[in-house]
Amino acid sequence: MTALGAGAPRTLPGGRALLGLSGLAGLLLLVEVLPRAGIVSADYLPPTSRILAALGDEAVTGAFWVAVGDTLTAWAAGLAIAVVAGVAAGILIGAVPVLRAVTASTVEFLRPIPSVAWIPLAVLLYGSDLGSTLLLVVYAAFWQVLVQVLYGVADVDPVADETARSFRFSALARVRHVLWPTALPYVFTGIRLAASVALVLAVTAELVIGAPGLGSVIAVAQTSNAIPTMYALIVVTGLLGVTINLAARYAERHFLAWHQSVRGEVAA
Repeated sequence: MTALGAGAPRTLPGGRALLGLSGLAGLLLLVEVLPRAGIVSADYLPPTSRILAALGDEAVTGAFWVAVGDTLTAWAAGLAIAVVAGVAAGILIGAVPVLRAVTASTVEFLRPIPSVAWIPLAVLLYGSDLGSTLLLVVYAAFWQVLVQVLYGVADVDPVADETARSFRFSALARVRHVLWPTALPYVFTGIRLAASVALVLAVTAELVIGAPGLGSVIAVAQTSNAIPTMYALIVVTGLLGVTINLAARYAERHFLAWHQSVRGEVAA
């Protein structure tokens, strides 16, 4: 008898990472070749070697690290506020059916509004300070967390919920022992999604509003025609995004090692 799944292709340990790195290497090679072959003007797309040289020049300056710190500060503060508010609101709304029914239309109206549409209000309230970036980051990240928590609360086993009620659990005990364990995987999914969205909005706010951070430095590089530097800074934002995503996935696997979805992912 053939073992279940014996015919399925298996990836060697580290194979996915190698495939990802090979794809990145191919992209870097393509960017190096295209301008040097004259297919694309080097004025608009410098070769990889020039971008990396510009990145090296930026990395030894204090202003670069200050900009990175400003972006990460806005990202972390906005994400923290959004997670706390999203989890609290999600559990409260999801645990009270009447409250969920009352707020459903409001959530569906506000959630699709693009965060960038609030830029005029952010500038009016906070100018180009950190508060403008925080407003946009919190607004965008909040919905990612809230929606996932609502899904998690709705996924609670009715039998477990009725059992808790029959044993006269207090509201706090019901949240702690019934709602929270079920919603926790959804919470981490929301945090992972919100972390990426928060970085996008932090850089966008800095780019458009001129708030301190990598986005404003990218705008300065573009207006001063320092194209290799502009691309180098864009690469840094990409590296930050990858790092944040990997850290979020690691935290999810670490804190949810007991959950069947994570155990199945590790086993695969």
